[in-house]
Amino acid sequence: MNPSLQGRNSGLDTLRTLAILLVFANHYMLFVSGSSTFGWFSEIGWTGVDLFFALSGYLIGNQILGGIRRSLQSENGERFSLARFYARRLLRTLPNFYFVLALYALWPTFRGTSVLPPLWKFLTFTQNIQLMPGTAFSHAWSLCVEEQFYFLLPAVALAIAACRKPLLLAWLAVIGTLLAGMAIRSHLWTQYVGPEEQGGFHYYTLIYYSSLCRFDELVAGVALALLKNHHAGAWARLTSRGNWALAAGAALLALTWSLFIEDHYSYTMTVIGYPMLGLSFTLLLIAALSPGSLLQRLRVPGAASIALWSYAIYLTHKTLCVLLRAPLQTEGWRANSWQAIVLMSAASLLAGWLLHLLVETPFMKLRDRYVPGNFSRTVAPAGAVAQ
Repeated sequence: MNPSLQGRNSGLDTLRTLAILLVFANHYMLFVSGSSTFGWFSEIGWTGVDLFFALSGYLIGNQILGGIRRSLQSENGERFSLARFYARRLLRTLPNFYFVLALYALWPTFRGTSVLPPLWKFLTFTQNIQLMPGTAFSHAWSLCVEEQFYFLLPAVALAIAACRKPLLLAWLAVIGTLLAGMAIRSHLWTQYVGPEEQGGFHYYTLIYYSSLCRFDELVAGVALALLKNHHAGAWARLTSRGNWALAAGAALLALTWSLFIEDHYSYTMTVIGYPMLGLSFTLLLIAALSPGSLLQRLRVPGAASIALWSYAIYLTHKTLCVLLRAPLQTEGWRANSWQAIVLMSAASLLAGWLLHLLVETPFMKLRDRYVPGNFSRTVAPAGAVAQ
């Protein structure tokens, strides 16, 4: 077995694979075939980004909250280090991102006729702010939201930890953030979108791409990490009912998807639809983290590898499929043909694997060598690698 696949949670891998498949199906519909090639899965595929957000919220939240708790309990001076956390995050996310950004900037064919926003917006992770739909590398908006989250969360968490009654403040921050997101979306929809421009420019620029409007799933993931690290009894009870969480999450997700398909851009779904997605994905995360649950026990063939390459696939698949569309059509294989679907899917997997192997993996090795953990003083045995 590939060493990088050992010790992975198959439930989380399944969810991450589901996320990239959803995104692929949606982008294929919007930018390649122009039709619902994969049926309702294409139409609802944009929620794959929200699933990625929920996964990041939990995994990063667990690192930070667990690290702060460990620091407070440490008797040998071990402290959670912001500098080391940021270094590890940047070494994880920047190499792939900058490599693909270089392709867009230096190879005009790669971006086609699309206009590339100013490079400084990508370099500062502010490209999602006032983003024009249809510009080159537009799907990097979600990475900007995540990077902003990565920089903001640890500082906020450390500030709350230094206050009196930090646990109460943490939960108030979670609830307040979710309510604020709903209020901001309500205001923006009422003032700038309305029933006349549902799904138009203002909806995407002001709401869909906006960090202030899209933190719901990230915050839901953090809430789950908070529960795990500071409410052991409740966490144990939840994870002892993983299959119930799976059933509830799947049912709520099916309902939420059906409502979004029916009326994606309505006021109601704009305000409460994203929290519904956050709760649905949180329940699925609970199932994935529950020992013995069906989601954790189920090992989908290839899911671990696809999950490992998912970040690289996300960055490259859209433009790659757009570039392949014309030559495949010349061969008589239209975008909706099974031949084109198979070839574009295989090319996306191959590009993701190569980017992971040639760019991401070397930097991960550098990270593990020079920044092996999030703590300024480690008590791990020599040669051990912090996760």
